[in-house]
Amino acid sequence: TDDRYLRFCSHTHIIMCDFQFAVSSDDNSELWLSSDDSPLNARLMAYVGKLGSEWTAPGEFTKFRSQVSKSVHLMASRRYYFEILHKQDDKGSDHVEVGWRPFLPGLKYEVIDSAYISLYTDESSLKMNHVDHIPQTLASHGPVPAETHTRSKHGADMLQPDPRDTFFNIPMIDPSHLENVLPTCLYSPTYVVKDFPIARYQGLQFVYLSFVYPNDFTRLTHMERENKCFYRESPIYLEKFGFYKYMKMDEEEDDRPFFFPNPDGEFSCVIRGVWEKHQHPLRPIATARPPPAPTPPSANSSENVLPTEPLRVTSYLHTSEITESQQQRPDMDPEPEEEGGISEYSYEDVEPRPGWAEEAINWQRTFSVNSMDFETLRSDWNDLRCNVSGNLQLSESEVVDVLAQYMEKLNELNGGIYTLLRIINVEKRRDSARGNRYLIELELMERGRKVVRLSEYIYMLLHRGRVEDSLENMEGVTWGTVYAKPLLCQPVMLQWKKNVMVHFVIPVKNQARWVQQFISDMEFLHRETKDNNFNIIIVDFQSEDMDVEQALRESSVPRYEYLRREGNFERSAGLQIGVDTIEDSHSIVFLCDLHIHFPLNILENIRKHCVEGKLAFAPIVMRLGCGSSPQEPDGYWEVNGFGLFGIYKSDFDKIGGMNTEEFKDRWGGEDWELLDRVLQNGLEVERLRLRNFFHYYHSKRGMWNSQSSKAPKG
Repeated sequence: TDDRYLRFCSHTHIIMCDFQFAVSSDDNSELWLSSDDSPLNARLMAYVGKLGSEWTAPGEFTKFRSQVSKSVHLMASRRYYFEILHKQDDKGSDHVEVGWRPFLPGLKYEVIDSAYISLYTDESSLKMNHVDHIPQTLASHGPVPAETHTRSKHGADMLQPDPRDTFFNIPMIDPSHLENVLPTCLYSPTYVVKDFPIARYQGLQFVYLSFVYPNDFTRLTHMERENKCFYRESPIYLEKFGFYKYMKMDEEEDDRPFFFPNPDGEFSCVIRGVWEKHQHPLRPIATARPPPAPTPPSANSSENVLPTEPLRVTSYLHTSEITESQQQRPDMDPEPEEEGGISEYSYEDVEPRPGWAEEAINWQRTFSVNSMDFETLRSDWNDLRCNVSGNLQLSESEVVDVLAQYMEKLNELNGGIYTLLRIINVEKRRDSARGNRYLIELELMERGRKVVRLSEYIYMLLHRGRVEDSLENMEGVTWGTVYAKPLLCQPVMLQWKKNVMVHFVIPVKNQARWVQQFISDMEFLHRETKDNNFNIIIVDFQSEDMDVEQALRESSVPRYEYLRREGNFERSAGLQIGVDTIEDSHSIVFLCDLHIHFPLNILENIRKHCVEGKLAFAPIVMRLGCGSSPQEPDGYWEVNGFGLFGIYKSDFDKIGGMNTEEFKDRWGGEDWELLDRVLQNGLEVERLRLRNFFHYYHSKRGMWNSQSSKAPKG
């Protein structure tokens, strides 16, 4: 267990333990750590940003992929040189923290306390012009990398490689090795709304989000310069106070209210010191202090600062200055929106604050910051108000617990031939009333020679009753009986088909270059994945700018169907015409748009999230802004749209298909209406943000049946 590991590591006769470091800051920072007490051996461990625009809240250690280090060996009673570089602009709550934890799943990062830090050099007796004692390290005096002379890379973490992106290339595990690994159980979640009356367009309220592990970095951190809705704070509050309520000043004798200065212009600093590895690697307090300090302050205990706690540290400004500013400048009060008061999710620019004189900084002052996980504050409701937050994050400790049980059962049945290499992806749909459904995707080593992939649905049954227990030859149990230990089981009729045919159905009209781009993308998808089990169905409303059929005929796509229809463009009718040509009712229909960039794993994503009679799939696409591209993806998640939709044809036919009568002469809303009927027929709708799944920005000129009211410029 974790506490055993801590006692094991802290015992005096143990030589070495593995630790993991993390850094958080506003704005950029770098953590350099040496393998010993020599500055010459310092190496970059973790950092916040490279472009100058990245930042985190205090104690937020999981916002960026780069914030967390790999495992580091630390030896008891040894000293390790470290160096922190911190750069801050003239906005926000300037701060920097370093956390550590034993390298074990599920443990939280603790901010490193002053008890484990000592000064590299005592500068208290030195004049400011004395600099010979400052080490010249690679952190601040290394050669400029060649790539800095070229164009800067984009700041979206989603662009970094992820094993999910190419997992489909690994051969699948032998299905016979998965039979009877777990006991069977019925899958009947309580949130399914079959035959429940749903008002028009209210199906959105019955769509829940799934949790994922590990972090897929679908959170659009690079867009939070403009939209900070992830933090659930009022934009007016953030503009004035930043994140100071998450930082608590330690008490001093003759204490008085303390205000952080807000420097005019950019602020940079370098903190150098030595970490000392003591017997107890972690403590329940978190203090930090800026150097230099003649004597280290005593460690003060602190409590986790909750957002609702009364604030003593509230602003960069004196209370009187805030009051005078508000009285003299009533125009800073926000104007009401058209439909009511200010929304806390509206992020219009606020007029900049005037500069204020800085107070002298008390270098003896210490403050406390606790590790803050903003992900735990989110719910699985389909949040339509925040379009920059990513997929919900699943607890690491929960994943480890579930997979440990599954791997034990898998090897028990197969004679111990499997070794877990990597956890590629775990998705959880929560149902606290009955049980949690998991999609587990693992990279396994078989017999020490062959790497295989496993991708299966399993179910953690929390409340078992007579129906489920009859499948396990158990008697005398009534529905709703709660067991002390939940049952990990195989849900009946919840297996996804690995090679099922996927039909992309797209209606088009006079979009020649986009049609050609779509065909080229499908050719690339086929070439890279070697997947022959997909089909393109294009319904053409008399396009005059290209011969669509000829382009399809000359392409290398595995199969296609071209359907020509006369009359005005009708999206609902076009989709229905395309679906009607599909003969195999046990294949998947993917209702698609034209201006889409597809990730290479799109086919597998559609297949594993569509289960006949059980699941439909509505992936969330990222809508790119003007001038953006898949390589430079500035934009937002289209959290309201359900136009990109995967469903088995048998289920599509059962619910009645598209509403072609009501949406005959208009476009928009047909996706929500379809969603209502899908849910009323007892299907779940899986809702996930897909990595590198983009909707291009495009002109509306010539689309559908509209005419441009202005002549084209230039």
